[in-house]
Amino acid sequence: MADTDGSVTSKRMGCSIPEKFQLHAAMLILQFGYAGFHVVSRVALNMGISKVVFPVYRNILALLLLLPFAYFLEKKERPPLTRSFVIQFFLMAIVGITANQGFYLLGLEHTSPTFASAIQNSVPAITFLMAALLRIEQVRLNRKDGIAKVVGTCFCVAGATVITLYKGPAIYTPTKTLQTMAPANPTVHELGNADGKNWTLGCIFLIGHCLSWSGWLVLQKPVLKSYPARLSFTSYQCFFGILQFLLIAAFIERDGQAWMIHSGGELFTVFYAGVVASGIAFAVQIWCIDRGGPVFVAVYQPVQTLVVAIMASLALGEQFFLGGVIGAVLIIIGLYLVLWGKNEEQKFAMQKAAAIPPPTAPEHVINSRTAAHIKSSLAQPLLAPSSENV
Repeated sequence: MADTDGSVTSKRMGCSIPEKFQLHAAMLILQFGYAGFHVVSRVALNMGISKVVFPVYRNILALLLLLPFAYFLEKKERPPLTRSFVIQFFLMAIVGITANQGFYLLGLEHTSPTFASAIQNSVPAITFLMAALLRIEQVRLNRKDGIAKVVGTCFCVAGATVITLYKGPAIYTPTKTLQTMAPANPTVHELGNADGKNWTLGCIFLIGHCLSWSGWLVLQKPVLKSYPARLSFTSYQCFFGILQFLLIAAFIERDGQAWMIHSGGELFTVFYAGVVASGIAFAVQIWCIDRGGPVFVAVYQPVQTLVVAIMASLALGEQFFLGGVIGAVLIIIGLYLVLWGKNEEQKFAMQKAAAIPPPTAPEHVINSRTAAHIKSSLAQPLLAPSSENV
């Protein structure tokens, strides 16, 4: 089925590239885009951009990019806006945008891009744990898929705990970076230096970021059942997120100079965060989930950590610490255990659907229902599509 869809898509696009190759290429590009966001955000903080102003501009750009597509592409499927929907969108914006992005910037300020990306690998497992506690996700401890998901979640929690509580010695310090090649540049000077940073506090903020992100992924499922227009849903959240950050800025950031863009570098960081890391990345991720499935998308998450580590080391002179490496390895192992368990669960559901058809229906109806059930099972997302990484 995938090959047929891929050939149709390729013909429409006038391209002979197989769809599987397109999916892999898109996911690699997406991970590079997210990796660049981690580094760019750290550079923005080093420049002195306000942690409140930065997400305001970022979400304004994301909203301007998503709004036309949401308006024109979802005219028919967008339900009327009611007071109930407004309240839900506002609350979802608090969790998915304001707390998510706010905790991320606070954590990044005290840690590094590599650790921020490593801790994000725990999001699938944390999401599974939340969904299991809310009985959205079923856990069967008498089967290997259920055991794998539980063990994987424990590995992810253990990895995040190690990163938070144990920094350890520096096991790698770059000898030649942009710092040594251009020491007079204040943008990168001592960016990878850990002196003066509260590492534990930064990791706690990043865990808050992951909890917010996971909570948003879990809570959006019931909202999207009654409001299936995803682009419009995300656009409304961006809008309310802007209002919430502006409200916070009214109490925290009263200096008018903080709202000014003072250099081309600051403009680039804001543009990259809003357009690349929010608008374009969201569109590519939605396409990849639709064509390749959520498991395919999720297994690429650790690639982002590797790319961030290389980029941060070469460009920013970031040091690698033993605790961060151990924690990252535990999180990645846990991530793959959770994904493997979910994949095995889907295979079991397919086998069960194929082996036990409804006994009273005609044969052609049985085949039709079985095929529809299998297709529906494969289409169910491991995690609801995320816009952050909005």
